[in-house]
Amino acid sequence: MAGVRRSLAGEVNRPPGQRNREHPADRRNISPKGCPVRIHLPLPQAVSALLVATSAYVALNAQVPSSSPVGAAAVSHDRLVKAHAEPASWMTTGGTLQEPRFSPLDQIGEQTVPNLKLAWFKDIDTERGQEATPVVVDGAMYVSTAWSMVKAYDVRTGAVLWEYDPDVARAKAADACCDVVNRGVAVWNGKVYLGALDGRLIALDGRSGREVWSVQTTDTAAPYTITGVPRIIKGNVIIGNGGSEYRVRGYVTAYDAETGRQVWRWWTVPGDPSRPYEQPELARAARTWRGDAYWKIGGGGTVWDGMAYDPELDTIYVGTGNGNPWNQGIRSPGGGDNLFLASIVALDPGTGRYKWHYQTTPGESWDYTATQPIMVADLVYPRGRRRVVMQAPKNGFFYVLDAKTGQLLSAEKFSPLTWATHVDMRTGRPVEVDSARYEITQRPVIVAPGALGMHNWHPMAFHPGTGLVYVPVTVNNAAYAAPKAFTLNPQGFNTAVDFASGAALYDQPGAPARGNVESYILAWDPVKGKEAWRIKNDVYGASGLLATAGNLIFSGNHKGEFSAYRATDGVRLWTAPTQARVVAAPATFMVDGQQHVAILVGARGLPDGQTRTNPLSANNSRVLVFKLGGTAMLPSAMPTTGAGAPRIRINPPLATASNEAVIAGEQAYAANCAVCHGATAIPGAGSIAPDLRYSGLLPIRNGWNPTVRDGDRAQRGMPGFGARLSQETTDAILAYVIKRANDEKAEQSAQQRP
Repeated sequence: MAGVRRSLAGEVNRPPGQRNREHPADRRNISPKGCPVRIHLPLPQAVSALLVATSAYVALNAQVPSSSPVGAAAVSHDRLVKAHAEPASWMTTGGTLQEPRFSPLDQIGEQTVPNLKLAWFKDIDTERGQEATPVVVDGAMYVSTAWSMVKAYDVRTGAVLWEYDPDVARAKAADACCDVVNRGVAVWNGKVYLGALDGRLIALDGRSGREVWSVQTTDTAAPYTITGVPRIIKGNVIIGNGGSEYRVRGYVTAYDAETGRQVWRWWTVPGDPSRPYEQPELARAARTWRGDAYWKIGGGGTVWDGMAYDPELDTIYVGTGNGNPWNQGIRSPGGGDNLFLASIVALDPGTGRYKWHYQTTPGESWDYTATQPIMVADLVYPRGRRRVVMQAPKNGFFYVLDAKTGQLLSAEKFSPLTWATHVDMRTGRPVEVDSARYEITQRPVIVAPGALGMHNWHPMAFHPGTGLVYVPVTVNNAAYAAPKAFTLNPQGFNTAVDFASGAALYDQPGAPARGNVESYILAWDPVKGKEAWRIKNDVYGASGLLATAGNLIFSGNHKGEFSAYRATDGVRLWTAPTQARVVAAPATFMVDGQQHVAILVGARGLPDGQTRTNPLSANNSRVLVFKLGGTAMLPSAMPTTGAGAPRIRINPPLATASNEAVIAGEQAYAANCAVCHGATAIPGAGSIAPDLRYSGLLPIRNGWNPTVRDGDRAQRGMPGFGARLSQETTDAILAYVIKRANDEKAEQSAQQRP
């Protein structure tokens, strides 16, 4: 796949359809104005001692102005390391290389936040999930969107500086377990770096958006994807990948930021034992695996999200993913820890040399990844300050490790998990509940959490003043059972879990509520290892977090709101409508002496009762930027003309199929189509694909079947099922969808709505 390609002569070769537009605004020689920034953190007496320990964050009294032109992205290692001293920018998605998601800005604080209003917004021209945190530096905001597109805006006006589309083949969506998302970009030495869904690492010119270089980081014959953020350390771009549910082997790679040349690669799990291992520690890891299935089908362990860097120790910490397949009984018959699955691993960022690891879930069998956000911080214990690494992964324990040695300092439950009772502090291992090992007992069991995890990719935030970590928690469970037989699926998921066999357990007395139970923002004290307080969400779902020195935390939600809460007790002080579900985390920065807060909104479906107002995106995907006294307003309705106009009256073909065909189609639809197009053929909160009831293919059987089976519309995001679905089955699905379309037509006629 090619976006903008640069030849050896320096010419830019742009393939047909490539969108890469340079706007006049990027040629302006404008420098952000310097301005004093007052840092004040109102806190209760009980936590005042923490201010002394974290003075590096809150003793700043001046913004460091940039003399670079808008969009220069003139970022060096020194500037990244000292990002805490330049609060006017938000130079990495995590705020700093330590990933605290904290800003020392306080102009927007407890007293002023009620006057926070919309300054500007920009509609996004992609749907699906929007998970990126904006990066703001040198007067420009860089945002990645679904389908790995990148937008650059002037932070003062919201004017588009440039746009970049890497032209990811839409059929690649079949390899993306959890939507075609992207969590953000990185900036360095005049360039913006993007990890694209199809496995490319791409460097773009910060001022024009033109492609500088591109390297394929994955085997294109394997179902690898990239949705995570590149990290740049001492001139190396470090990137992982995803795909552990499929048939891949995990690794993390460093590339020279100027040339794209590979510098090092660290593999997370051992490969073919008949060949030399790529690094010494893999020989040790191999002793923790059984059989030969794991290396033949990949083993998993992909590094698809969490990373953090400690400049003091010159160490990068990476989180590794689940096994492939999930079921350890198939993956590694006879057990074993299966290193380095579900682990936090410390590496030398210059060489990739292994330093230490800590495995959160040895021999994991439930999709309990440790790729969730990782952060480095100084915690103040009664005996003094300690440099630590913190993570709240899927499995429901909050871990605090010594940053230098990996020594476990604490591991406490932050949610009502049921797969283990506690972590043995002597051994560092979880004490499992025997019945949770469905692959050993061969009996179905309900386990909490399920594969969603008690905390997934959604960023958490650490406030050095309150000493609290704010975690978006999702309480959920799932029924796991071992299948009677396992056959490798070369084109899809390989979990080796029979979820249907355990469904009956929910009907038994005393069974928990099925699936998603509740969600909330948890304030966690990592020193005491316990909850301080929580904020319950009205609508289930997690959203990323930001903490600021104004004694605030910011978060969106799935109700369609963006809110600010008091960091000390969780009282909500401000809220604004977003017209969209929110999953991404915000960023904050200064523009001409005024603090701004930005959030990228848009997720699966729309909030209850919300209509579409974005002509470019059915889920109202937008960048929203707020400041004190802003005057912008979101539209109350969508334009009635032009692209993306409101949907016209439905007009399906008559329903002619038998009841038996419709019933068979309903069952086949639920098994194959509902996950993307919505249950009962009605797109809902979890839907990521169009409403099939309005499809122009309903009257055209000879168009429907080639689309569903043969992938005729793969470039538009609809991969074909191939031989997995017979023509009889796709005919039945068509009959069911036509029936549901006629139901909708009758409803519209009754309500006399257009």
